[in-house]
Formats: sequence, C-alpha cells, structure tokens
Amino acid sequence: MRISIVIPAYNEESNLKNGVLAEVADYLRNKNWDYEVIIVDDGSLDRSVDLIKKIILENIKFKLIENTHGGKANAVMTGMLSSSGDIVLFTDMDQATPINQMEKFLPKFEAGFDIVIGSRQGRKGAPIFRKLAAWGFSFLRGMILSLPYKDTQCGFKAFRKEVVRKIIPQIKNEWGVVHFKGGAVNAGFDVELLYLAKKYGFKIAEVPVEWNYVDTERVQVIKDAAAAVYDMLRIRYNDLMGKY
Repeated sequence: MRISIVIPAYNEESNLKNGVLAEVADYLRNKNWDYEVIIVDDGSLDRSVDLIKKIILENIKFKLIENTHGGKANAVMTGMLSSSGDIVLFTDMDQATPINQMEKFLPKFEAGFDIVIGSRQGRKGAPIFRKLAAWGFSFLRGMILSLPYKDTQCGFKAFRKEVVRKIIPQIKNEWGVVHFKGGAVNAGFDVELLYLAKKYGFKIAEVPVEWNYVDTERVQVIKDAAAAVYDMLRIRYNDLMGKY
C-alpha cells in the first residue's frame, strides 16, 4: 500500500539544521515502501522554507506546500487532503516520536483497523506542569466527550484514506484562524478527529510509541489549554445540534 507522510512546519529552522528531515529521508530510503512526504509550512517567519526547499531537491519523494499562517491543524489537514496514500500518517517535525514507530502501525492496518494512534508512555522528560496539564486535559476530555483513549494528543497518527475523505472536509473550516501570536498547537483538532471517527464507527487502535520530550515555544500551556477546553465544548455542542 502507498503511504503518505504529512509533516507540518512552523519556524522549524533549528530542527531542520539538526537534520530531522534527513533522518526521515534516510529511514524511508531503506524501506521497501511506496511513499510520499508532504511538508506543509504554516507561514514560517524564519528560514524554514529555504531549508526545506534545499532538502526536497535531494529527495524526489518529498514535496512542500506553503500555507499562510493558520495553525498546526490547518497545516495537517492541507497535507492530508493533498495526499495520495492508502494510509496517511501525520508526524511532528521535531520527531519526538521517531518515524520508525510507523512499523508498529502497519500490522494494525493489516488487521483491519481504520485509524492507529500513538500513545506516549509516562511522558518521560516532560516538566511536571506539562504532565499535570495533560492529566487535566484527559480528565476534561473524558467528562465532556467520553473518549476512551489514553492519549489523544500524541502527534503521531495514521488514517486510511477513506477516513480522511469522510472527516476532514467536514471540519476543515473550523480551523485556520490563529487567535494569539505565535504557533498554534490546536489540541482540539486531534480530539475532533477521534470523536467523529468513533461516532462514524471507524475502528481505532491505540499503540504505545517511543516519545522524547522536546522543548518548544509552540506549546503555550495556559493558552493551549483554554483553547482546547473551548474546542471540546464546541465539539459537544455541534454534535448535540446535529452538525455532525
């Protein structure tokens, strides 16, 4: 099967100089997979685009889409909608969850699952306030939306193309506006995806994955948490009103 890998980028100059995309390319080059890598820049203000363009010149299966700044969710959905794979994976540029964890996902798809999500174990290396915020988010998610998954926020998820075609067009217009300065993590995006996938009866597997804490200015705990609570309430309201 053909695999599409979507990587959002916003001010990733440091990670790019550290060779994260070269690591992805080296890994994929050694696999017998039919694949494409779609990098979606979210209106970066640094040299990210120039660095990405240099990398894709050396990797014919890599391509770049340049968005105006609209947040991570909008970047990810842009990549997903332009993908051609039977399986579409999105992963973070910092590779906190390494691309090699994809190998854990493929047997689940072969077993008939429609979606496979990574689940971080223990959040090793993360500051205590990040762990507390994650616990609070998990508690509220269960209260408001009754989602049964241990970790909805790991930036490593894969979908059959049928799921992408069913869900993404429905929610695309909800995302794309950044309400505060800087990067937008859009934690509610992952929740909305999984909420609708569960509602529509898609089979979802949760798989433990390797994860390494990476400090990033894009994670702004208080603002991100407030936005996530708003999104969970919006999702619940939309469902009650029959929007889904």
